[in-house]
Amino acid sequence: MTKLTDIQVKNTVRVENLLSSGNVRERMLALGLTEGALIDVIRKGPKNNLTIYNIRGSKIALRKEESSLILVSSI
Repeated sequence: MTKLTDIQVKNTVRVENLLSSGNVRERMLALGLTEGALIDVIRKGPKNNLTIYNIRGSKIALRKEESSLILVSSI
């Protein structure tokens, strides 16, 4: 499995696992980052610190620290 931060723009992946805990995990689950959810990588910001993802029809921006806690697999 790969971390979400390592996925290039214009790729779609499937969520396999979350490595976060506590409030961060609850926030990710509330955003729709559940096991099996599909994520499209839309655009990376300057210095690759911020990336915009399409998750269940919503565009969500995550920092590199947050997206490195999401394990994904290619579809």
